[in-house]
Amino acid sequence: MLSDKQYEQLKSELDTCKNPVFFYDDDPDGLSSFLLFYRYLREGHGIVVKTHPKLNAMLAPKIQEYHADKVFVLDVALLEQDFIDASPVPVIWVDHHGPYDRHNVKIFNPRLIKSDAYFPTSYLCYKTVKQDIWIGMVGSVADMHLPDFYKEFKKKYPQYSIGSRKVQEWYFKSKIGELIKVFSFCLKGQTSDVRKRVNTLTRIAEPGEILEQTTPAGKFIFKEYERIKRMYDSLLENALKGVSKRSKMLVFTYSDDTMSFTGDLANELLYRYPNKIILVGRQKGEEIRMSIRSTKKQIPAALEQAMVGLEGYGGGHEHACGANVKHYHFHEFTQKLEKLL
Repeated sequence: MLSDKQYEQLKSELDTCKNPVFFYDDDPDGLSSFLLFYRYLREGHGIVVKTHPKLNAMLAPKIQEYHADKVFVLDVALLEQDFIDASPVPVIWVDHHGPYDRHNVKIFNPRLIKSDAYFPTSYLCYKTVKQDIWIGMVGSVADMHLPDFYKEFKKKYPQYSIGSRKVQEWYFKSKIGELIKVFSFCLKGQTSDVRKRVNTLTRIAEPGEILEQTTPAGKFIFKEYERIKRMYDSLLENALKGVSKRSKMLVFTYSDDTMSFTGDLANELLYRYPNKIILVGRQKGEEIRMSIRSTKKQIPAALEQAMVGLEGYGGGHEHACGANVKHYHFHEFTQKLEKLL
């Protein structure tokens, strides 16, 4: 985690701006991070980074478009130097990947303190603003981390809690797990639809608004969740049909131009088959975009080696990575990765 002084510095960065732009990753950890900061400040604009796990100069014009006085980059795995150089205002990068060597940017990353530290970005954001604990729980558990404030959450929301101290149980057997899917599914589909859902989420103060549909905003979000969940459940059913007891690697691919469920499916398949290496890919055009998971194997080094000589890229955490490869290299890639792991 960060030091008390760093949390104070990060909070000061929030307190000293009036119109920031928040660039955040398109997963529940990134979305939770944005919601925590936005709901604290009640000012600014959020932009989800959906194209790749990196932020480069292509999105820098948004800073001037919104007349921003500060930029916060939240849970984006790779912040390119050209984005920082193109920004006319200060850039603050709150993240838990890497770390990477950058200059002219203020970085808040626990891995700068300890190289193998693992604290999701939403954990860092909650510790900074100390409000909306349920959002902090959603983001942290979504990134497979049971935060030290989970007991405080249980006291405030016993109806949404379970007794287990295992993060996997919270993810798949509690109401927090359902909210993780709600947050994830809010980020699916067309940009205009995503913007409408996220804007609605910024107005929701309590989890019961969604889970029990006690407000119009909560009813709208839950209705969207149920609609998208039907698509997800269909894909999960198809993935489960192809499971082989003998194979150590579970590979499932599907085609969809609008919605990516690779991370959601990979996490659930790993929970059901913890001894397998999970690879879920979505074909979009000539590319297959993948989420790769394992409970025991460290993926990044093998992933890097498997990409040698192929058109693609990938990276991430020790046991959870994303990757992208041309469809005509996919079979060769999966064979190499399985052998390396």
